[in-house]
Amino acid sequence: MKNILKWMVIIGGALFIIVVVASVVFIKSFDVKKYKPQIEQAVAENTGRSFTLGDDMDVSIFPWVGVKLSDLHLGNPDGFGQRDMLFVKHFEVRLKVIPLLSKKIEVKTFVLDTPKIYLEKAKAGQANWMGMGKKEKQTSGSSQGKPSSGNQSLPIEGLSVGNFSIINGQLLYVDQVANVKKQVSDLNLKLSNVSLETAIDISLSAKLDGKPLSLKGSAGPIGKDLGKGVIALDMVLKVLNELDVKLKGNIADPMGTQSMDLALEVATFSPRKLFKALNQDFPIKTKDPGALTQLALSLQLKGNKESMVLSDGVMELDDSTLAFTASVKEFNRPNLAFDFQLDSMDLDRYLPEPPAKDGSGQVDSSASRKPQKGEKKKTDYTPLRKLILDGKVTAKKLKAHGAIIENIVLKMTAKNGLITMNPVNADLYSGTLASTLMLNVQKSVPETTLTIDAKNIEAGPLLKDAMQKELIEGTLNVDTKISMAGETPQMIKKTLNGKGTFLFLDGAIIGIDLANAVRNVKVNLGLEKKAIERPRTDFAELKIPFTAKDGLVNTSGANLASPLIRVIVKGDADLVKEQLDLKVDPKFVATLKGQGDTKNRSGLTVPVLITGSFAKPKVRPDLKGMISSGAVPGTKDLENVIGTKEDQEKELESAKEDVKKQIKGLFPGFSK
Repeated sequence: MKNILKWMVIIGGALFIIVVVASVVFIKSFDVKKYKPQIEQAVAENTGRSFTLGDDMDVSIFPWVGVKLSDLHLGNPDGFGQRDMLFVKHFEVRLKVIPLLSKKIEVKTFVLDTPKIYLEKAKAGQANWMGMGKKEKQTSGSSQGKPSSGNQSLPIEGLSVGNFSIINGQLLYVDQVANVKKQVSDLNLKLSNVSLETAIDISLSAKLDGKPLSLKGSAGPIGKDLGKGVIALDMVLKVLNELDVKLKGNIADPMGTQSMDLALEVATFSPRKLFKALNQDFPIKTKDPGALTQLALSLQLKGNKESMVLSDGVMELDDSTLAFTASVKEFNRPNLAFDFQLDSMDLDRYLPEPPAKDGSGQVDSSASRKPQKGEKKKTDYTPLRKLILDGKVTAKKLKAHGAIIENIVLKMTAKNGLITMNPVNADLYSGTLASTLMLNVQKSVPETTLTIDAKNIEAGPLLKDAMQKELIEGTLNVDTKISMAGETPQMIKKTLNGKGTFLFLDGAIIGIDLANAVRNVKVNLGLEKKAIERPRTDFAELKIPFTAKDGLVNTSGANLASPLIRVIVKGDADLVKEQLDLKVDPKFVATLKGQGDTKNRSGLTVPVLITGSFAKPKVRPDLKGMISSGAVPGTKDLENVIGTKEDQEKELESAKEDVKKQIKGLFPGFSK
């Protein structure tokens, strides 16, 4: 029995040697160049493109299965800028034969030398990569188009690659439609430690439009079960010597649940310099050219195809730092939650430059105002109706349009088409602001409700910072609730409803001095030079209550109470027609005590009507009202204003007649 086995081994070994020797002799005598025309024809038929090979060709079978090819040319269709879509200077692959018997692949060499790929999209829209391959006939059957079932494991037991290299690759992309041209050159890729059981080392370098980029790191192991298991990633991407991105973590079951646990870190870089390196104009125009010069980002990403969570997020933008967390699930809705915490930011730096002014100093907006032709496309609010949102934003300090807001807290929710911001709280110029906002998009026309409760806000510094103007001083309190519907300004004005009160306490109106106007009539009639000191009217209270109904805003009695005068304003402002119908009724108090005057001033009233459009209001005295109410002043009333002979200097006597003449022209029937 032993002799039989011995002779079987000897005979088997001899047969194996004979096969090997025969194979070597066959390969040595085999001339693959004879079959080059057939190979070229077969590739051309299967790709639909011309295909040629160089004469430097070689095929080996044992102990390595190997193929060497040179000068591969895969042509372009007619009408494109280059003759070839693909060119390869040299291609070589070698793998062992014996391990194949045990489903193991051992590759000694895989080298792609100087591959050149040319991709072009013509002006007509046709691309050179479209239409490749034979058009297969569609076959009937229920299995067509269905994903294959069963295990996706690789039909091999092992994989080992010695040298995997792509050398001096080039890619040129040309889009004639968008007038875009991009080139990747000097592309070199090297894979080391390639196997199923270990991580693969990756080294990639290239130039994008002449600018360097690189990718180094490791990925794997892949495992025998394709798309299953855990693949570790540890990568560093460098772009144009400006951007460094690190990615580290795991991707599990990429063909199944597709879960991931990754850490992303973007080192500090300048977005402006990055775009400059790309030879691209920076897309954002900012008021401050020093804005968007520093950006850094880090975060942890966990999730799968059902949900995603961002944690430990930190973004540094110029002088600001934002810490954030966020999550999303039900991607088709989506269902979002977030928490943003900002330290401080000057938003004015990131706003665009103000529009240019014409020769008269007015804003020239003719270029931006284009006539709208046809009806406005109806807005689809379906995405907002699906949205589920639960978010919070806090900020220690914000500057916007010159105004400084501190300790901001904003809570935002959304569900079933109801989007709510409640509360919106902030500290504002020594006071507090509490507000709520609700947007309802359940119907075809959006509806908005806004409430504002502001207390003890210093109006002077606020207006000076926000408007660069000094209009009014005092402590501001606001209590208002308004509602509106629509998405255009005209629709919103037509549906504006609500009521509220603006209250200023212990302040002053800047630019008007009612006390000085009464004390110095000559000055106000142009008979003397005005005082250099900036005029102002102090008041104890300025109260402006209002109601709004369908765009008609009414004030039943806006009231200013000052040491000199009481002013009551009643009437309407029609926001739709942009028309005014107001009556201003001033009433002087008894004396000017505390302002250098003890004269009795009571009884004198000069009501004023304000009518016309918002753009060109008309202001005139209410003569009819004065006559009907018996409020036309007499001599004694005028003497209370301009003084008697005993009270005034001699030079006032000459001005007195001029004053009387002007008043006589205003009030017919005045005889003295």
